Amino acid sequence: MKNRSSTSGPAEVIVLERCYIVECRDNRSSALTITFQSGEPDIYLEAVSKSDCGDWIAALREANSERLQRRIAHLQQLIMEIKGNTSPDGTHQILPLLEIQSPLINIGKVPFEPKLEFSLACRELVATARDRKPNSFVQITVINPTQQSLTRYSNTETVEGTRDPVFLTGVTFPPGYPIYEATRVKLTVYDVKEKSQETRSFLGSATFAVGDLLKSEEQTLTINLSPLDGSSKVGTIVVSNLKMGENENEETDQTPAEALRQKSPFCGMLLHRTINDTGKFSLLDSVFKNIIWKVYRLPTDNGRWLCVREQMAESTLSFHIPKQMIALFIQEDMRRLQDLEELGELSAHWDTLRQNVTIHYQHMISSYQEMLTELNKFSGSSFKSSCSRGEKKLEFVPVNLHLQRMHIQNSSAKTDGIYDVITIGAPAAHIRGFRNGGLRRQLYRFEGEKRNSAYQYIYYSPEDTTKAKEVITNIYKLQPLILSNTDLLLTAARQHSSDNLKDALKTLSEKTEQFVHAFEDQLVRSALLALHKARPSYINKRYSALILNPEDTVLQCENSERRSSKDSIPHHAEYDEEDWDRVWVNVGKGLNCIIAMVDRLLEQGDIRQESELQPSPADQIPPSVCDDWYEGLYPLVVTLKDCVSEVIDRAKKAMVFVLLQDCGSNIPQALALHQRRDVVFSQALAGLVCGFVIKLHTCLHDQGFLLQLHTVGLLVQFEGLLSTYSEEIGMLEDMSVGILDLQKVAFKVVEAQLEESASADLSPIVSGIRDFYTVEVQLPSKLFEVLPQEIKDGKLLRVYPVFFNIGINEQQTLAERFGDISLQEIINQENFKLLSKYYKSFQEKLSSDCLPRFQTQTDIKELFQSLSQNIQVRKRKNVEILKLAASICRRLNGIRFTSCKSAKDRTSMSVTLEQCVILQEEHSLHPDYFVRALDCMRRHGCLNYNVGTSCVTSRFRMVLQMRRMSDRKCTEEYQMQEVCIQRDSADGIPKILQAARWNIWKSRHLNLISFVNRRHTKLFRF
Repeated sequence: MKNRSSTSGPAEVIVLERCYIVECRDNRSSALTITFQSGEPDIYLEAVSKSDCGDWIAALREANSERLQRRIAHLQQLIMEIKGNTSPDGTHQILPLLEIQSPLINIGKVPFEPKLEFSLACRELVATARDRKPNSFVQITVINPTQQSLTRYSNTETVEGTRDPVFLTGVTFPPGYPIYEATRVKLTVYDVKEKSQETRSFLGSATFAVGDLLKSEEQTLTINLSPLDGSSKVGTIVVSNLKMGENENEETDQTPAEALRQKSPFCGMLLHRTINDTGKFSLLDSVFKNIIWKVYRLPTDNGRWLCVREQMAESTLSFHIPKQMIALFIQEDMRRLQDLEELGELSAHWDTLRQNVTIHYQHMISSYQEMLTELNKFSGSSFKSSCSRGEKKLEFVPVNLHLQRMHIQNSSAKTDGIYDVITIGAPAAHIRGFRNGGLRRQLYRFEGEKRNSAYQYIYYSPEDTTKAKEVITNIYKLQPLILSNTDLLLTAARQHSSDNLKDALKTLSEKTEQFVHAFEDQLVRSALLALHKARPSYINKRYSALILNPEDTVLQCENSERRSSKDSIPHHAEYDEEDWDRVWVNVGKGLNCIIAMVDRLLEQGDIRQESELQPSPADQIPPSVCDDWYEGLYPLVVTLKDCVSEVIDRAKKAMVFVLLQDCGSNIPQALALHQRRDVVFSQALAGLVCGFVIKLHTCLHDQGFLLQLHTVGLLVQFEGLLSTYSEEIGMLEDMSVGILDLQKVAFKVVEAQLEESASADLSPIVSGIRDFYTVEVQLPSKLFEVLPQEIKDGKLLRVYPVFFNIGINEQQTLAERFGDISLQEIINQENFKLLSKYYKSFQEKLSSDCLPRFQTQTDIKELFQSLSQNIQVRKRKNVEILKLAASICRRLNGIRFTSCKSAKDRTSMSVTLEQCVILQEEHSLHPDYFVRALDCMRRHGCLNYNVGTSCVTSRFRMVLQMRRMSDRKCTEEYQMQEVCIQRDSADGIPKILQAARWNIWKSRHLNLISFVNRRHTKLFRF
């Protein structure tokens, strides 16, 4: 007890033993009396208010020593019950496989399947204050049977204002969790009094053994909740085992619509099988790890239930692909240095340029080698968190790359659905900053500088540069194929095998024709001429001619002035352009000679076989006619090889000279752009390979998808949530170029060559150079056998990436009010054309029968029309564009990606909203539970865990605003937009939610604030 001053020290101590707390019946006062059984005088205490008096009475009664003793005795009894379930020998047996099947089955036999999943509900809960309904949630604690230790495992969402709460969030134990038959689970129910202050009171607890749940009738337990003292009844809790993959026993009477839905299942059951590999080697084990599991039980609008399993997995490709890419970059750049050296002797001007480029390439190779060494040393998490964006050694690694999967099963209709989204931070060069913008802007500026410096160097357009890289790619690709096929031709000739000779000749003819057509472009001729003029011999000859004929100087100057920057490729009358044509045509002539010789040899072989069947002295063929095939073909093959080598030598030098001009205007800037593009592409490619692997594995038994894959290609849709303001506009520019560069990637599915004793490493392998990469995806033999023959034969599988972006945060509000959003509009318009082009190609080659079927009957053409209209309409934060693009992607069997700056806050908001929209539109989620389901996924779902692993605190930045939204504010635009920004004030100036950012905004946006002052005569109000 204290004096009248609240800051005084203790003045008196009262021992609450053998006493009663009695409330005074006088309505005019708020007082209580402490009455002692020993006969000591009563103590009269007066409170400020009636409610305060009630709280004191409850607290003093809880502090009574007798009540504490009863509580201790009850807890001791619970401990004895737990210890009593231990077997006599002190061991705990794992649940037998034959007795109880799915939950505790060996993880080695059923990978990627949880051991146990159950849902919870309470009945007749009694709150501490009898006149109110509790706001309850359940905390789940696991009691380890071997160590007798308690582990706080998870908790449900809070259900407000009901005595019979049904919790949507269930409990799941992943495959690797050590759960046994004797494992006991403690369920503790709390009543949340003040949600904003997170104050709670204990209601009761219950404990059950896993074996009891699985052996019970209908695998459901109803347990009484016990308060701390064990004296009163506070309600019961119902535990129900969830069995994904099995239909619950329900009424067999079905409506015609339900029967039709069973016969024609939509999106999922036929197209998306389980993700279990049949065999020893699992593809997913090599790509995904550290899987987080969540399970929900959601009501439908027909009174039944949906089982929803949510999974989030890290991808080992976050580091595996960047390591391969850096190694390929180093290999390609070292080859480029060698090509520069092999250019031969150049004049002083061009030789100086070559030396400067060589120095910068050597520096870039050295930095790449250091980065690869650091990545090889890196150990720990298999993904790069958002806090690590500033680490130089992780520059090539994508930010926060995860797989987000939602598996849905309807307990009544036999319909499953599996929906995958790859979440990834915006592929951008965060380390290099965005002071000068991103790739899109910097490439445009650099191209202008190249045009302006055409008087010093030879200007080649971006198309010419791309063509030069393509020619070099064909050289490295076709030369070894031609040489190997000529060797096969000679081998078949030595063996006198007609069939092998025909096959080798056919392949050689195809590759040689491709080789000849690769050098038809005028660029090769003009580059050869330019390289000729860069030789010292030409410079010396020209200098001598000027000394002998000074009158020609004026004429040459006039001709050079007439030459525009677009036509800066030099021409010289003395250069013999026909010499290149002769060398180039000789390859085709050499092939024709070989074809003629093979036809002659095969004809002679046929005549010889006929003469053997019908021998006669007059028809005997002299030995000279039957000369050895090898000797007849060998000189022609050598001639063809020499012609090919000469063409390659000239063409490669010419193309290397073209690429040398690409760095001429500004070598440091050119190679800085080179590195920046490498960084962005490496991040984007890691996400693409991750998405392709999971899509291929999920749809491995879908013949329609496989037909679409090798006939049309795979659609890849990126959803961006970046703003067009401040640094994020630079990220948007980087990301748009990186996604466009993914068009240079093709996939190839190969059979994994693994022995029984080998380790199951099925990681994808990347090969190629910067302008064309091939990703080989390895499949075990049993999975490879189900593929179509075209894919088995090694047909390249193309991808068609598209990118739609809508900024949704507070910075986008500033951009729309005072900035420029034209970049976002241009990107959406360009990618809509690419998406339409893909769909047009699909319509020309395939029918809609190979596409998945959905419950919503909206036609794809209507979706395209609506998307086109929304892109053309200028509307603030038009998230309808993202919804329509995602819906089109799912209907076209595409891969979905969602990105923001770090794939954390905005990405989580978008993915959870998309999941709930799918549940409502495709799986009949009850409309009244839409907001609750959305809140559960955002509070307790996998993506909330992602936030915790990516930053210091496991909370969304906008989570408080999100949690207080009313039911009427659950539209998509409000969910995506109003969560991040407040309504504008009356004077039209937006208020930023995050006031803590004031110091950052003050330092970075003084110019903008000054502009607003001049226009509105007032500052931002935060």
